[in-house]
Amino acid sequence: MDTTFLESFIFDKVSATSLPGLSLALIKNNEIVYARGFGQRDVDYGLPATPETLYSVGSVTKSLTALAILQLAEAGKLKLNDAIDKYVPYTVKPKGKDICIKHLLSHSTGIPGLAYAEAILRHASGVGGKALAISGPADIMTFASDANDWVETSPGERWFYFNEGYAMLGQIIEHVSGQNYNDYIKEHILEPLGMKRSFYSKKEVEADDDVAVPYTVRPNQDPKPGRYLYRSIRSEGGLISNVLDLSKYIMMYLEGGKGLLSEAGIKGMWEPRVSMPWQSNPSLFGEPGTSKPDTDYGYGLSKEQFFGETFVGHGGSVGVATAHIAFLPESKIGVALLTNGSGYPTGYFAKVALAMLLEKDVNTLPFLRVEKDLSSLTGTFESYKGTMTATVSKSADFLKFMIHDQAAPQEVILVPEQLGQEEQSFFTLAGGRRLPVSFYKRDGMVELIFERYKFKRVGP
Repeated sequence: MDTTFLESFIFDKVSATSLPGLSLALIKNNEIVYARGFGQRDVDYGLPATPETLYSVGSVTKSLTALAILQLAEAGKLKLNDAIDKYVPYTVKPKGKDICIKHLLSHSTGIPGLAYAEAILRHASGVGGKALAISGPADIMTFASDANDWVETSPGERWFYFNEGYAMLGQIIEHVSGQNYNDYIKEHILEPLGMKRSFYSKKEVEADDDVAVPYTVRPNQDPKPGRYLYRSIRSEGGLISNVLDLSKYIMMYLEGGKGLLSEAGIKGMWEPRVSMPWQSNPSLFGEPGTSKPDTDYGYGLSKEQFFGETFVGHGGSVGVATAHIAFLPESKIGVALLTNGSGYPTGYFAKVALAMLLEKDVNTLPFLRVEKDLSSLTGTFESYKGTMTATVSKSADFLKFMIHDQAAPQEVILVPEQLGQEEQSFFTLAGGRRLPVSFYKRDGMVELIFERYKFKRVGP
């Protein structure tokens, strides 16, 4: 297996986004076929990231919580159609209807995310957010108790990522099992799978010799050490693990549950329950097809199509660490990724890695096509005989166009409409009206038509 491209890709993206470190493991036919760390787990001491390095897995934790709920359902201790107020004191009833356990599992309560986790994580990292009196799931319940006026739909109708719901699921596990959430997960998932270095407690993590320092990554600044909120975030995102342990977890899914859950129960975790809002966009590349939702959420896992196969996975972020697990059940391959910061999307790394394992052309991945096309249009531009100077820079999936004028600089965002063609089309808004903008590649030059002007690229 040639990993040269993958290693170069990871190195370049980690460097470009100032991520301190990343660890990766690849699975094929139920064994780890590659594992490596990139960069540093501790910048101050120059300690390398390794496959054994511990990081927060963030919302990947939700899949373990969902697995635990399904275990309890198969044991007859609860039903997925049970109203949650049978187990927890939550009385919000969207449109007058009960929220059931299945709605928490699939993020389809009808309540848009209340953003408690975003608030406390950003506040703890010193990058905004809000201080909230939250030290555990009971406080989260109190925080969310006034959400009647925040309801958007009836339960089951629409996907809204709802961290608060997975905090409630942790409480349901405790109510039904009679065990502390952390103890239940350890006894019924971590220990049976041999995940010996996966923890929820600060004491266990700090006793380990290979732990990544969590960092807030800021543009053009040194990474700032952060911290994990061990008690405040638990069943919705509190697990600390490593890519080798997560590989064992992924292999459990590829092997049909390994006795932790029935094979039907395992497959049911990625059975579509509700469509997520992302849509395919073939017209962006001038290809036939219709734009439609292309990703579904099941119970703690999402599902989409990937080179004609089923792609199952989940990402995670606590700001100072990001994560992704993904696997293709048909080909029995998978990937686990962990980083100690926020930078290049871990889900993109995962797709590049799985495309490599499938021996597919990674350059056909839509996000890479967009990156390549947009990057090829950036630079410094001039109008006729240098009468005006402008710059074009990439900003996420858009271009930023700026005409330099000390008295009245003009800056607009360009939204791509069609890429990969001789004419690459964009638009912006001016005075509430739509303004087309076009780029052309002619005779080795990049030219730009903006309103009345024509610009040619003259440098980086």
